[in-house]
Amino acid sequence: MSKSFKKEMMESKISLWKQKEAEHKEKQMINPFSDWEGASHRQRLDKDDPDYARPVEGTKTDVRGKQAGQMVNKEIKELIYWIVRIGSEDEDGQVSVKFGKLFEAYNKVSNKLVGMLMRARKQGLIHFEGEMLWQRRDDDVPIILLISPNEVQ
Repeated sequence: MSKSFKKEMMESKISLWKQKEAEHKEKQMINPFSDWEGASHRQRLDKDDPDYARPVEGTKTDVRGKQAGQMVNKEIKELIYWIVRIGSEDEDGQVSVKFGKLFEAYNKVSNKLVGMLMRARKQGLIHFEGEMLWQRRDDDVPIILLISPNEVQ
């Protein structure tokens, strides 16, 4: 190898590392938890900003979050399917099922029933009394489907 070729390779590697360093420094400047010198000049966080508490678009964290959201939505659809399948319809057309009955049936499908119930309630899809449901103690608590089974997206 000639000296000029070695020099070009070395300069190329140095340039690459300087570019990586600059990218890392830029990320640290916008990272609200960074102790990086100069990070105090970063933009102030605003709780009214629609991007507040959200990962930067296109990052691995963003992709993983979207995938997790899709899995949760799929599981909520499955939960609503089971509520409709084993529940009963009242005179107003609302479908409901007792927690104990749902627990016995759904526990064979997934071990995340209470978490999915809480997520579905947060999304306005179901209603039940209390903050948390416990097996045996809350077996007679009705879980009411607030939407038509066809409305689940």
